[in-house]
Amino acid sequence: MKKYIVFILSLILLYIGVQIISGWVLTTLYVPDISSSTASAGGESVIAQSPSIQLLVVLLIATLAYVISQKFSTKSSA
Repeated sequence: MKKYIVFILSLILLYIGVQIISGWVLTTLYVPDISSSTASAGGESVIAQSPSIQLLVVLLIATLAYVISQKFSTKSSA
């Protein structure tokens, strides 16, 4: 049960970290198109990743969380 809790907590923390870094990078790199903003005052921009990239990111985060939980479990049991 302890391994599961460590895995879930590390998965959640890594996922939140990736989302924050991704949002920061997207916000930093975003350049608004001023010419189109005068034409439509209420327009909104949506930047989305494809579902396959999101799946790969989640699988990578889950793998990292598993590795972290395994290292944490071996240190605590030794």
